[in-house]
Amino acid sequence: MWARLKRAALWAWNIVSTPAGTMSLGFLTLGGFLGGVIFWGAFNTALEITNTEAFCISCHEMENNVYEELSRTVHFSNRSGVRASCPDCHVPHEWTDKIARKMQASKEVWGKIFGTINTREKFLDKRLELAQHEWARLKANDSLECRNCHSSVAMDLSRQAPRAAEIHTRYLLSGEATCIDCHKGIAHELPDMRGVDPGWKVPPETQGGSLPQASVFDELERFTAVHAFVD
Repeated sequence: MWARLKRAALWAWNIVSTPAGTMSLGFLTLGGFLGGVIFWGAFNTALEITNTEAFCISCHEMENNVYEELSRTVHFSNRSGVRASCPDCHVPHEWTDKIARKMQASKEVWGKIFGTINTREKFLDKRLELAQHEWARLKANDSLECRNCHSSVAMDLSRQAPRAAEIHTRYLLSGEATCIDCHKGIAHELPDMRGVDPGWKVPPETQGGSLPQASVFDELERFTAVHAFVD
C-alpha cells in the first residue's frame, strides 16, 4: 500500500514539476484562463461587497455618527426618491480611482482596530480633521463623486434661484471653483468652522451700500421704535 502511495505522490510531483512534458499547451492555457476568471470573479465580488452601504455602516462608528446625520438630509429622503448612499459620495466610480481609494481606506481599518473614534467624544474631537481630509480629497479630484450625479452640463440654470444661477455660472462653469468649495456639510453636520474658509464669498464689486428705499424704511422703523420707547 505504501508503495502505491509513493508512486502516486511521485506521479503528481512529476506533473507539477514538469507540466510541459505531461500536459498540452492548450490544456495549460485553458487552466490559466479559468484560474484567472475565478480569481478576478472573487476579487471583484469582494470589491463590490465593500462598496455597499451595509458594509460601510457595519461598524458603529459610522452607523451612530455620520449615517445618522445622513438620514436627516435631502440626499437620503426627497421628493424624487433618489438616494445617495455612502459609496456614491466617498468611493470614485472609475476603476483605477476606486482601487486607489480602497488602498487609502486601509488607514480606516487601522483606526477601527485601535479604536481611534470608537466613542462619540473621540469622533467629535477628530471631526474637523476627518472633514478636512475629505474636503481636500474632493478638491483634488474636482469633486468627482459629486459630478457623478450633478453634471454642470445638465444644469438648467433658468430653473435655479437667481443667486445660485449666478454663482454657478461665474465660478463652477468657469472652473474657478468646484462643488466642495461651497457645498460643505450637505450630508453631514459641520465641525467647528472657526478659521475654515467658507468657500464662496460675495464678490467685493457686488457689495454696495443700502438701497435708497431700504434706508427710508430703516429710518422709519428706528423712528417708530424710539418714540414707542419714549411714550
